[in-house]
Amino acid sequence: MNIGIDISQMAYKGTGVARFTRGLVESVLEHDIENTWIFVFSSLRQKLDRDLLIKIRSSRHKVILLSVPPTILSLLFNDLHSFSQLLTTNYQPLINLDWFITSDWTEPKLSCKKATIVHDLVFKKFPKTVDSTILNTQEKRLKWVTQESDIIFVDSKTTSTDMQNEYAVNTNRLVVNYPGVSIPPIPEIGEQRIMVKQLGITNPYVLTVGKREPRKNFDVLIEAFKEVKKGYKGPLDLVMVGPKGWGSDVEMKQNIHILDYVPDKELSALYAQATCFVLPSLYEGFGYPVIEAMHHGCPVACSNTSSLGEIAGSAAQTFNPTKPDEIAQTVLTILNDNTLRIGMIADGAIHAKQYSWSAYYNTLMTTFKKHA
Repeated sequence: MNIGIDISQMAYKGTGVARFTRGLVESVLEHDIENTWIFVFSSLRQKLDRDLLIKIRSSRHKVILLSVPPTILSLLFNDLHSFSQLLTTNYQPLINLDWFITSDWTEPKLSCKKATIVHDLVFKKFPKTVDSTILNTQEKRLKWVTQESDIIFVDSKTTSTDMQNEYAVNTNRLVVNYPGVSIPPIPEIGEQRIMVKQLGITNPYVLTVGKREPRKNFDVLIEAFKEVKKGYKGPLDLVMVGPKGWGSDVEMKQNIHILDYVPDKELSALYAQATCFVLPSLYEGFGYPVIEAMHHGCPVACSNTSSLGEIAGSAAQTFNPTKPDEIAQTVLTILNDNTLRIGMIADGAIHAKQYSWSAYYNTLMTTFKKHA
């Protein structure tokens, strides 16, 4: 088969969708020796990762690099949808494709079969926590997705249910495919400690990871952390890692470290050295950091809403993300009960192994062949 895929979301480094897209591309490069893939990357200012670009160009697959900003692509493919087929039909590299996998930003009109990946429906479930530009873009895109996509891959059963409830999508078009979570080599303990110290962190700490925007619920986490400090004997900091999103930002306060995007090696060290990982998000389609933390031997506390309970399973402690006192008590239980911590670390390591890119790739290709 000839398969095209839009990988433009990789331009947004540090976000979950960028990590997902990178993992999918790496999986294709590693596993697919039968089909030909065309990777389409479009961005005006950002460049495709050089190492990945070299990998693609040295493989049997192809890459197309376009210098077009996402706002223009959204206008062409989402707003001027019918007109966009005049562009895609006559664009030589996209001729003779069997499938094209669209991004979670634009939905071009194509003559081949189309699949898409819906990570979440946060713009439907919690519209006030989403930037207006993203909300409007997703509304337009999902309109065409529900009409034209032959297959809609979703990251969780929760998102599958959301698609059925919000758009009345028939279940035979929905395929739950849990993303793989790939972990780069974890630094040695001594190197971990050095890297964490170089980031200005010297006390034991609770870690959270995610873009700083309303649905991540970090303001409530900070409120809960005040109670954690009161109930914990000894020094303790809160470390927040992730790029600035939209909305008011988190204030830098005593015992709170705010880090923007950090490279994978430093992020790995932060996970491994943390006393506990907390994800208080109001809504997630999957929740990468939960599984990443488990891979690094870090006990996890997370929200019991959306897909997080589904993804974390019994390997994490869960809480109501709207209740700071419940968050605080959950975190304190993990911090103060060493037997519980040891058990959670062991359970998390086993649980995290099920989220592999080889499994994701196999489901993807089995679905394509079934619907060819």
